[in-house]
Amino acid sequence: GAMSSFLSRKLTGKTVRRLRRHVEERLKSLSSVGENILTILRRSEESFKSFFTPGMLFEALKFEYIGPIPGHQLNELIETLENVRDNSRGPVLIHVLTTKGKGYEPAETNPGDYHGVGPFDVATGKPVPSTGTVSYTEVFGDTICKLARQDERVIAITAAMPAGTGLTRFSTEFPDRFFDVGIAEQHAVTFAAGLAMEGMRPVVTVYSTFMQRALDQIIHDVCLPGLPVIFALDRSGVVGDDGPTHHGVFDLSFLRFIPNLVIMAPKDENELRHMLNTAVQGDGPVAIRYPRGSGEAVKLDNRLTRLEIGRGELLLEGGDVLLLPIGNRVYPALAAAEGLKKLGVNAAVINPRFVKPLDNELICEWAAQTGRVVTIEDNVKKGGFGSAVLQLLSERHLQVPVRLLGYGNTFIEHAPQSLLWKNNGIDTAGIIKATLEVMKQ
Repeated sequence: GAMSSFLSRKLTGKTVRRLRRHVEERLKSLSSVGENILTILRRSEESFKSFFTPGMLFEALKFEYIGPIPGHQLNELIETLENVRDNSRGPVLIHVLTTKGKGYEPAETNPGDYHGVGPFDVATGKPVPSTGTVSYTEVFGDTICKLARQDERVIAITAAMPAGTGLTRFSTEFPDRFFDVGIAEQHAVTFAAGLAMEGMRPVVTVYSTFMQRALDQIIHDVCLPGLPVIFALDRSGVVGDDGPTHHGVFDLSFLRFIPNLVIMAPKDENELRHMLNTAVQGDGPVAIRYPRGSGEAVKLDNRLTRLEIGRGELLLEGGDVLLLPIGNRVYPALAAAEGLKKLGVNAAVINPRFVKPLDNELICEWAAQTGRVVTIEDNVKKGGFGSAVLQLLSERHLQVPVRLLGYGNTFIEHAPQSLLWKNNGIDTAGIIKATLEVMKQ
């Protein structure tokens, strides 16, 4: 540690680097003899450094390795960075050691619990009690445990996020059926495919944004052979302050084109339970997307049912316009329908449940009956749910005005979810505004 840190500072210094270059140039001028001497000197230096530093792998890849150095000693870190900036002539890898949660004992002791935190008591480190509404993640965690008790084929797989995806309880109750593969989503999917081929019902539980990494494996290893792998996509839609890297606003678009894959999106936490049960009982690949945060505080059914694939539900009848919200946009759409009614507009509302396959007959029936359609999704519009509806109406030759509400072709900034929904016109007020505009067409 101390010797490695000392060597890192000294070997990156200007004087040592200048001396090394001067010696190399003089030896190279001596033809083959000089090259042989230079090789011996390099190997001697490598042997000396390898005794104190672990970076020989990177130097074999032609990176200059520096470290490890203590990341919490700011002056030393700055000195090393300045040396590298001023004197390096090729790729450099700086190995910096830090302690997660440095300076706060509860976080240092249990770093996994403090990776992403809500409000907590600084004195005790304990979370501040929530309002009482359970989150989608919590409901998922409880439901997969219930299904695992009933069906020994159920296996949970995650990629270095057991707590964040609600699998902590599962990992304790079913340690032999829980697998954390680390930050390796591609492996998680292919591993699940192998388990499915042996008759298991693996549930790959990953944040939506990270499932993008495994698109090739989803296509070739799972969907091509039609294996019964379930993808539980937590944090679908905007996630709030974690920002553009964590928003799960692309999953509908990059999953919708894959053959054999069924895609579901629950309107609330109770429907999530039934969808998970439906997926486990099925015999093909299924993706279930659900958002971050609290559910709708609805009553949870004691008995889990199996949904009919591709069958939506009519929630509200109306003759002026059809609102087609998917997933967590259903309740804002119902609230919008109430607001529109006060303005003299009677809106029909359908909960599609399935993005793929769509309930073609139900959607087309009410699109034709109302003559106007507004789709609402917590996803980008390009290639998303609204695009699927547009394609359906076009194929059925239904020429009705359609307004797609969702995110544009841009990366979404970080902000509270409610503000992002408002700014992008997919909250209740935005739905009312867009619907009134469609009514003028």
